[in-house]
Amino acid sequence: MHAVRLLRFALTVIAFESLADPLGSEMRPAGTPPALAADWGGLLMSIVMDRPEIPTYRKLVLPVLRAVKSAAGSAQREEIKALVGETFPDDLVEVTYQNRPMQSVLLDRVGWGISCAKLIGALDSPRRGFFIITSLGERLLAAGEADSESEVRELDISYRAAYRASKKQQPGKAGDLEDVPVDEDVVDEGWREVLLARLHSLSPEGFERFVIALMKTFHMTLEHVGGSGDEGIDGIGLAPLSPVLSTRVAIQAKRYDPEKATVSRDAVALFQRDAATKGAERAIMVTLGRFTKPARDAAVATTPTVELIDGRRLCDLVQAQEFGIQVQPVVSPEWFDRFESQT
Repeated sequence: MHAVRLLRFALTVIAFESLADPLGSEMRPAGTPPALAADWGGLLMSIVMDRPEIPTYRKLVLPVLRAVKSAAGSAQREEIKALVGETFPDDLVEVTYQNRPMQSVLLDRVGWGISCAKLIGALDSPRRGFFIITSLGERLLAAGEADSESEVRELDISYRAAYRASKKQQPGKAGDLEDVPVDEDVVDEGWREVLLARLHSLSPEGFERFVIALMKTFHMTLEHVGGSGDEGIDGIGLAPLSPVLSTRVAIQAKRYDPEKATVSRDAVALFQRDAATKGAERAIMVTLGRFTKPARDAAVATTPTVELIDGRRLCDLVQAQEFGIQVQPVVSPEWFDRFESQT
């Protein structure tokens, strides 16, 4: 009975830790309640179970840099997240926050790792959401891992201290999010969960019609052929390659549960065969969930190759097209400080 109570208390502490600290224990100073929770949680969990640890955002800076380097030195934010996610077991990627069941804790921290790499100068961002590895990033990758992780930590601490000093802030808790400047596209992810939940509430044919309509905003000419007897194809038509060229494209929409469902390799391979039967030269598969790594490998293993659009990327496309959502402009007052005369 005592062991059961101990396990329940440990799990409660871990749940509290995940809610209080999305960035990892490095953000918390000793002596604060979340830190105490982490200490007790770590102690108790070491007694009752072997729980795999999710790396903190600082520990993910080097994997982020490796991902960017593997992508020829530059990559979009979501591409970086996908590449880093592939280096971890699926069961670790699938761990989510209790209060945000559609948000992977690991991929969330990868996002903060990208921001940290940018803020310390290991990545450059010439435009929003796009990153290029810098000479510092190259040097960190060339050095030993322990030395590089130590340097990342020192650079991060130094940047935060300089940022607070420049804003004339009191050096409050190291874990206060308001003390940490971040990229604009990291801050608010809640709209994605709302959008994915609404799309999942559509009927299967309703979701097919939504996907077809969204693809048409990219100048595709498509016919909806979903429903019974669709032979695995929900849409068929033409996608423009240039003002004078187009290609035949097949589309499949899978209204899977965005919280936990994945698309398998077999599903992608079957769609490829169905698309080829219809004479498609390209194919697009859309899901509210995720694609497994074998599924991503299968998508490019044979023709027609399949463009895979998971839940997060679908949200990005909806946002880019302002398709059913409204994007409000936000003024960044501090950005204009650069035009003041220097004294």
